[in-house]
Amino acid sequence: MTTQLAALFVDDESLSWEQVAEGVKRKIMTYDANLMMVKVAFETGGIGAAHSHYHTQMSYVASGAFSIMIGEETRTVRAGDAYYIPPNVWHGAVCEEAGVLVDLFTPMREDFV
Repeated sequence: MTTQLAALFVDDESLSWEQVAEGVKRKIMTYDANLMMVKVAFETGGIGAAHSHYHTQMSYVASGAFSIMIGEETRTVRAGDAYYIPPNVWHGAVCEEAGVLVDLFTPMREDFV
């Protein structure tokens, strides 16, 4: 996996994808101790298994459509939408139409590097 610690500019094509689940891959775009940006590509039917973490997360739907569960609520989000996940709240994703999410975490996800 290629990571860019606090890169001022990121050349997407220079970064490698990391397979993280069936139909799900990610690129760590850039990060420092306080913030991390991760691009996650899903094939239709790909699943981001339900989990929680102490990080605050915000995600932008760059393309596609996803069924997103946050706590007790599930909604379909599409390109241009965004969502917020508070710390320690269970959440997960099911890809309805192949696409890309851009995830932001604070602090950075040490478990990703």
